[in-house]
Amino acid sequence: MIITLLTIVYVVCIVILSTFAIGSIMLLITYLRHRNDLVPVSTVSEWPRAAVQLPIYNELYVVERLLKACAELDYPRDKLIIQILDDSTDETTALIAEWVMYWCGQGINMQHVRRGSREGYKAGALAYGLELLDVEMVAVLDADFVPPADFLKRAIAPLVANPKLGAVQGRWGHINSQQNPLTRAATLALDGHFVIEQLARNRAGWLMNFNGSGGVWRVKAIESAGGWQATTLTEDMDLSYRAQLIGWRFLYLPNLVVPGEIPPQITAYKQQQARWAQGGTQCFRRLIVPVWTTPGLTLMQRIMATMHLSQYIMHPLIILVILLTPPLLITGSIQHLNMNLLGLAGLGPPLVYSVSQQALYIDWKKRAFWGMPMLFIIGTGIAWTNSRAVLRGFLNLRDEFLRTPKFAQKVRGNTYALHLNSSTFWELLLCVYAAWGTWTAYKLAPALMLYLIIYAIAFGVVALWGVRDTLLMQQMI
Repeated sequence: MIITLLTIVYVVCIVILSTFAIGSIMLLITYLRHRNDLVPVSTVSEWPRAAVQLPIYNELYVVERLLKACAELDYPRDKLIIQILDDSTDETTALIAEWVMYWCGQGINMQHVRRGSREGYKAGALAYGLELLDVEMVAVLDADFVPPADFLKRAIAPLVANPKLGAVQGRWGHINSQQNPLTRAATLALDGHFVIEQLARNRAGWLMNFNGSGGVWRVKAIESAGGWQATTLTEDMDLSYRAQLIGWRFLYLPNLVVPGEIPPQITAYKQQQARWAQGGTQCFRRLIVPVWTTPGLTLMQRIMATMHLSQYIMHPLIILVILLTPPLLITGSIQHLNMNLLGLAGLGPPLVYSVSQQALYIDWKKRAFWGMPMLFIIGTGIAWTNSRAVLRGFLNLRDEFLRTPKFAQKVRGNTYALHLNSSTFWELLLCVYAAWGTWTAYKLAPALMLYLIIYAIAFGVVALWGVRDTLLMQQMI
């Protein structure tokens, strides 16, 4: 009875994983249909009052660069406020004060805002700052981003032309995409999201998310949707869905590129992904009922929104597959299970990443060749930390918003660098378990060996990479 139940669970996991892979194929097909759609160029006779909100928390290495880029934005100075929402507890505050004094002396309306506490984290800072503003449009930029001079005008023009638009999102570029194997792999993942997924969702009329940085909101849309809320760790996705469910439309501009920094340290990358996984799952809990009950949405909008909100559930499913495969092989329950569906559907993500690289880079073959294997290793290897985050999201546990440390390619002496945590132990344990599963498959079902070898390598690489990063940081302090 127990073996039968475990076999059913195993099959359900395979089916759901295959469904998500098929979903990526659907996004790719939709992208190919709409990739040449033109967005009308909007002319603006009078620019509206606007603000750029910069939520800052201990960003000593990147804040100077950010303030300089914002000060150089091409927008009427009498209608622009640059609002620095500084919750820092280190020398960042003093550095900001110096540069605010400098840029104000250059005629830039730059405001340094300090709160009494860090309540609500990024969402709380944005909400607090918005109460101090009297503007129509507000851009949000994380500390590691460097907006181009024309960012504001290009993002605001469509909002002026179309009063039904609630937000405009630009595409994230990458300051350090070739810094190391991790950043090369993460570049593929981000490009797949921004080039394929965001364009497909937006042009097909499906619900999409504001990505937290590199975009502009209409203030009226924020307020009518209930404002920034710290209910989840992904306040951007939460607000995005709430706004679209009451009728606001979004616009994605793939040619509006706003470069940002990719975490070059595996522990920092895992922390970032885990926060997104927990916050995304919290959004699923909060929004899945409104997605299926709000009048006016098409069936396809509801289905794709469900897949979008639940995307991180793939990681605990991967863990379940790893844990169940060896015992079910030993009991003879899955030797003859047909895995062709998963294998065929599994072509979806690699195609998404490859097509995104082809759309962006002349040397796309080289980028895909060197980045793809590491992406699959990392994507699998972080399954443990993300699974734990998904579980905490389903349980709606309230955790601290752990911001991703920024490096500005400063490795030596970086005080924000993270060290090993307990996840390394579990990753090593899963590596050993998957290796045992590989040996079991060799004797009983050789066709499954490749899957288990990949799992063993992935968990081992991610765990040892964390050890390596920590040793390097200790040597360089």
